[in-house]
Amino acid sequence: MSVAQESKLQSINLPVKGMSCASCSARIEKKVGELEGVGTASVNFGAESATVVYDPKIISPADVTQTIEKLGFQVPGAKEVFKVEGMTCASCVSRVEKKLSGLEGVLEARVNLATEKAVIEYLPALTGLQNFQSALKDIGYTLHPAEEDAGSKGVSEEERHAVELGRVRFKFISSAVLSAAIMLSSMQTALPFLPNAESSFFHFWLLLLATPVQFWAGWQFYKGTWAGVKHGYADMNTLIAVGTSAAYFFSAFATFFPSTLEFMEGGIVVYFDTSTMIITLVLLGRWLEARAKSRASAAIKKLMGLQPKTARIERNGEEVEIPIAEVIPGDTVVVRPGEKIPVDGTIVEGTAVVDESMITGESVPAEKDSGQDVFGASINKTGFFKLRATHLGKDSVLSQIIKLVEEAQGSKAPVQRLADKVSGIFVPVVIGIALLAFFIWWGAGEAMVPLPTAPFIFALMIFISVLIIACPCALGLATPTAIMVGTGKGAEMGILIKGGETLEQVQKLDTIVFDKTGTLTWGQPEVTDVFIETEAKISVDRLLVLAASLEKGSEHPLGQAIVKEAERQHLKLTPVSNFSSRPGFGVQGRVDGLEIALGNFKMMQEDAVEISALKGRIEEMAGQGKTPVILAIDKKAVGIISTADTVRPQAKEVVKRLHGMGLEIVMITGDNPYTAKAIAEELHIDRVLAEVLPAGKAEEVKKLKQDGHFVAMVGDGINDAPALAEANIGLAIGSGTDIAMEASDITLMTKDLNAVADAIELSKQTMRKIRQNLFWAFFYNTLGIPLAAGVFYPMYGILLQPIFAAAAMSLSSVSVVGNALLLKRFKSSGLSD
Repeated sequence: MSVAQESKLQSINLPVKGMSCASCSARIEKKVGELEGVGTASVNFGAESATVVYDPKIISPADVTQTIEKLGFQVPGAKEVFKVEGMTCASCVSRVEKKLSGLEGVLEARVNLATEKAVIEYLPALTGLQNFQSALKDIGYTLHPAEEDAGSKGVSEEERHAVELGRVRFKFISSAVLSAAIMLSSMQTALPFLPNAESSFFHFWLLLLATPVQFWAGWQFYKGTWAGVKHGYADMNTLIAVGTSAAYFFSAFATFFPSTLEFMEGGIVVYFDTSTMIITLVLLGRWLEARAKSRASAAIKKLMGLQPKTARIERNGEEVEIPIAEVIPGDTVVVRPGEKIPVDGTIVEGTAVVDESMITGESVPAEKDSGQDVFGASINKTGFFKLRATHLGKDSVLSQIIKLVEEAQGSKAPVQRLADKVSGIFVPVVIGIALLAFFIWWGAGEAMVPLPTAPFIFALMIFISVLIIACPCALGLATPTAIMVGTGKGAEMGILIKGGETLEQVQKLDTIVFDKTGTLTWGQPEVTDVFIETEAKISVDRLLVLAASLEKGSEHPLGQAIVKEAERQHLKLTPVSNFSSRPGFGVQGRVDGLEIALGNFKMMQEDAVEISALKGRIEEMAGQGKTPVILAIDKKAVGIISTADTVRPQAKEVVKRLHGMGLEIVMITGDNPYTAKAIAEELHIDRVLAEVLPAGKAEEVKKLKQDGHFVAMVGDGINDAPALAEANIGLAIGSGTDIAMEASDITLMTKDLNAVADAIELSKQTMRKIRQNLFWAFFYNTLGIPLAAGVFYPMYGILLQPIFAAAAMSLSSVSVVGNALLLKRFKSSGLSD
């Protein structure tokens, strides 16, 4: 590495938790050190810290943090959503991001123009809220802390938005009335009773009408421009303020000092109508844009409004109604039919049918019994029950969903990087083009083509048109609005997408790996056959007693199925000693003085158990899609218990939908090859990875990636967390747990497998809208600025008046937001919907 390169490197010290020995620190050093853009990585096991020297142009601290966490360690940090006031266009976004990202301890800062929010990932030990506020205050923006209560946040933010929307609407209507009066006053030929346009009284009358529009309705543009001047930048406010001021102050000068302009051909003309109509049209665009953005953020507002405000609890033998904030873990909450469930909890008394569609997207209500969990904000359709409050406030499933959606809506797709780079230099470039066009037309316009008016006036109109038509807003809104609508629509369907990078990565998928048990199948097997070896002197009941006694302490689905079968037959189980579990193989222990082993074919082979007499029956059962479990007494196989796990009804349809997208489907399972093959053939799955131990799933995913595949992994988000993290895209299905949301890129709250295909379809639709928006935003500016500069006037006589430039600029932003809103119409193509 050259001296020049080394001078650009930065160093960051990260706290690392979860290291148990020196080999952990060595593993982190090796993995981080291999990352592109990392100079050196040094991990101190004793101090629990990592010092990384890196090139910020190639890799970010967030990438380093993510790599460490994927190794199974923790980098204690915080990720919060903040409100940022004062942003008006895409150049503001890049400025705020650059300022926040430059602070020590900030791992990543993503700013969203559409939501006016910043998602900041940082190390609390190094920085915090005051640093963020101070940094943004220095460049003219205001940052507000995230509010604690989701429900109150939705209300207060909605109120603030309504006030702002009302203010813009009032200013627009007022300026529209005054602008209409100015336009009407200019129509002397149609209305002969109006004073002569040449008279000084007429010009003073227009000045009187235009001044409130210029300095009251347009004050926000001057305020924004002044903030930029103080802090050394220019933005959309600058373009509008300079453009309208040029028209207004030239007209005011002509009104007060007409004699100084007598040298101009064609008489003295004022352009108050131009300045006022530009401001009016820009305000109209901002009002329409704000309304559209409000619709775009409707999903998050809807989620925030779901939380009930009060809960009915039992205290001191009485039922009392208290605010949600006063409920504490362990409180007994009473829920009557038809009521919203106020908090997350576990049912301790009663049964109910609960509508969880607002959380999971499931349209069919779920039956809930004692011992089962329920979510706050879902609706108790029928039944009376009591629950024990568990997860409250920020820990509730609803709050986790809101936080995830907020973070996703504040994220960016990598495809926006070009737009961000352009936005950072957009306004200064546009001002330069406007000035260049002005001087060319003023100095050499008549030499190129006959002009319809004096060269100075023609050049002035060109200058104003270029400033007004340029629209960094469309560039800034193109990506975040589509992400906001897409992720919001996903939340309504129970699909939680982490953000823009995930949306873009989905486009590259060519392979999807499904975990079998609990994903493609119900994960609740039942005993189908009990077979006794011919020479074994044991009854079916005795075999079940020995197997169920051994499995009584096991949480494995196959073991639970055996225990349930024994209980169904009212068999009495006996105590077990020396119990041990062998993940991926089976269990063993001592029952009634006998050494019992219960497991798969592989376990028997490893323990040198003679099973040749049962081999034919094992293969027969496996060929039928059943899972045979062999029971051995004192290292002699005596029988087989087979179980079957039924396939989910939507599985075949989902595989068909994914095949239709050109994806290869792989099934991964710990089952034997025969059982796995039977299910794969039933579902038309392309490839099977059988007899894979839980710890080996991540390794199999890694192999697929090494073979050049771009892989998505679908699992339950808990047992499959390492594989989900290893995959390019992890989809955790049917789980709202913290670990599922952390390990996966997409969390599917529903257990309906159609959500897998829906998530991919929605991601592709969202990316399609992003590309459309970026294309039109770039196309608009690429065509609009030369058109406004008069490039086509000498050849084709095409000239864009400032008023039409303002209309085009306003509509460009509205059209981008409107195109993104079409995502609200997205519907699943699955038959179950």
